[in-house]
Amino acid sequence: MNKKTVAVLFGGQSSEHEVSCVSATTIIKNINTDLYRIIIIGITKGGKWIKVDSVDDIKSGDWIKGSVTAVISPDATQKAVLFLDGNKVSSEKIDAVFPALHGLYGEDGTVQGLLELAKIPYVGCGVVASGVSMDKLFTKIIVDTLGIRQAKYVPVMKKDLEQINQVVENIEQKLLYPVFIKPSNAGSSRGISKAFNRDDLIKGLHTAAQHDRKILVEETINGREVECAVLGGNEPKASGVGEIIAAADFYDYDAKYNNEASKTVLSPELPGNAAEIIRDYAVKIFKAVDGFGLSRVDFFVDKETGEVIFNEINTLPGFTSISMYPMLWEAKGIGKPQLIEKLLQLAFARAAEAGGEGDVL
Repeated sequence: MNKKTVAVLFGGQSSEHEVSCVSATTIIKNINTDLYRIIIIGITKGGKWIKVDSVDDIKSGDWIKGSVTAVISPDATQKAVLFLDGNKVSSEKIDAVFPALHGLYGEDGTVQGLLELAKIPYVGCGVVASGVSMDKLFTKIIVDTLGIRQAKYVPVMKKDLEQINQVVENIEQKLLYPVFIKPSNAGSSRGISKAFNRDDLIKGLHTAAQHDRKILVEETINGREVECAVLGGNEPKASGVGEIIAAADFYDYDAKYNNEASKTVLSPELPGNAAEIIRDYAVKIFKAVDGFGLSRVDFFVDKETGEVIFNEINTLPGFTSISMYPMLWEAKGIGKPQLIEKLLQLAFARAAEAGGEGDVL
């Protein structure tokens, strides 16, 4: 059997660089090497693309010392990775790409656009779905059309902060403290803060502005944080529901990745038919943003009323040992190797449909 060649991209220029490195190690270890050859490409925080020799180099961090540049050619007739080693240039054909990239410059449609130009099959959502899902404001606008409840919000542009008093007064007219301040384009809770008063709000706005020029200020929901995984193409399926028990006041980056007291609970007891509503909403939102392959959709369940409230969608969720997406499918009997194989097959099926050669799974 001829093995297909899969290039795994990791690292990247986003604030989730370190998480991507961990996700990549999980993905690479669970790709079936009887079926696939693997090319590993790391992207530094500065944007340099490097050929990586092994998973061990990712774990140790030695991969950034690599001297061979590895870039994916946008030339659709090549479908290849180009290697630049000093004055030597070589190439290798690839059959698919698994972009194990989170956040900006990886999960936001940029890399997906490169792969579309190159006509190389890739895992995950396309350009449009990746872009609008990465942008929390656009996601909210889309979800508003579905009639699904979400937190009330006020958008703020970074340039507006030059008139900070007007911005604060506008927010205070529309929302009550405490409020959450979020960069519109950032992942893993980077740049998010909670404001209990005006001073907190001003500080939080400036913090969020360090991550994006577009900011969202949202009402605080007194709710349990739950997540649902979606998998598939034209007929996506939802997993069960998982709950986040945050060690901090809210599930920020530190609570998510550095605080061992944060926990995930699979199949939590939820009021009424909340679990089924969450699964239904997750698929509806996934379809509304034109999702494909995989996404994790996050909700709140109001602690007093039991109402389900949409929070956000992540089109390339984490694949670390504490990541909810693979855990939710493992609970359904789909282990990591099987899950990754399904994602790769979806990538090939989408490419076949685009070329008129088959149907998407």
